[in-house]
Amino acid sequence: MIPSSCLVLGIESSCDETAASVVDASESAESPRVLSDVVASQAELHAPHGGVVPEIASRRHLHDIGDVVAEALQRCGASIGDLSGIAVTNGPGLVGPLLVGVSFAKSLALAGGLPLVGVHHLAGHVRAAFLLSRESVAEDAQAAREPDAPYLALIVSGGHTSLYRVTRSGFSRRYEELARTLDDAAGEAYDKCGKLLGLGYPAGARIDRLARSFSGTQVDFPRARIKVDGGRGVTRRAFSFSGIKTSVRQLVVTSALQPLREGEDPAGRPDLLAVLAGFQEAVVSMIVSSTIHVLEAEGLRHLVAVGGVSANSLLRERLAQACRESGATLRIPAPRWSTDNAAMIASAGALALRAGRSDGLGLRANPALSLSEAA
Repeated sequence: MIPSSCLVLGIESSCDETAASVVDASESAESPRVLSDVVASQAELHAPHGGVVPEIASRRHLHDIGDVVAEALQRCGASIGDLSGIAVTNGPGLVGPLLVGVSFAKSLALAGGLPLVGVHHLAGHVRAAFLLSRESVAEDAQAAREPDAPYLALIVSGGHTSLYRVTRSGFSRRYEELARTLDDAAGEAYDKCGKLLGLGYPAGARIDRLARSFSGTQVDFPRARIKVDGGRGVTRRAFSFSGIKTSVRQLVVTSALQPLREGEDPAGRPDLLAVLAGFQEAVVSMIVSSTIHVLEAEGLRHLVAVGGVSANSLLRERLAQACRESGATLRIPAPRWSTDNAAMIASAGALALRAGRSDGLGLRANPALSLSEAA
């Protein structure tokens, strides 16, 4: 077990961001302070392909990872010898990128004689809700405190849209899946809609910005609801976003809606903006209504919303409003920690190390790692 005073290096390379971070878990392993946080994005590299190309991502990770880790250490004035442990994402994700991160982390752990722990990517996202900045004061730490009681975690990103009941037990966490998407994840639906409408990749942030700029009549899209299997008396919780993606495609075909041309000003395309605003309204409505349904059905009073789509401005507003009406507390990380980063991985690693866990050099990358297995 590592000592109470500790610096943990986190490494994240599960998809198309090469990231490294150092957190200080001296005051709290549950809400560590982020001393440095470096992310090398590959968005521009993959944009011409309309999505992440695994082989290209792996090669760029190999190119960037050494410099990214070195910069994370340099920014906080630390060396390998100052660390108490290393945490690395070992799944789920793209196998090539995962292997780059895990192999690099093993090399550092061996060279520094440091304990090494693998972190489930989604468990890392949950920890992002409780991170503290280097400058945080006591009031910030109190606001970021993790609930003692079981709480609901909404994980919503390009690859995942799920709800988990999170239960604390010392420095360990148990994750019980309560709902998940049956098809596309919410972020995937954003990117596919963006591709259909000529907005490029990634499209989430741009759709959010353009949709919020529109004040006219939105296109009304159909919305999938939570499914209930009454025959067995069991509520079957599910998200589904493939239907709205299909609706956007049909609208493009039947209404002759033209995608945005390169260099074209979207402000002059109210027809396009009406579609984007309606699309975002429908997706956010589906996420919020299903989440609050499960929160209340399970008798939980705390909600944590994480993942790249949790940076969406409308989703943050609607979740805050729904939680106020439901009497529940809401915790959403700052936008910079909503998307993939290594501070969340270092934070999850700090908990694991405090619990006495060390995976050692036998740690393997597992692109299909389950959250229950990792926890």
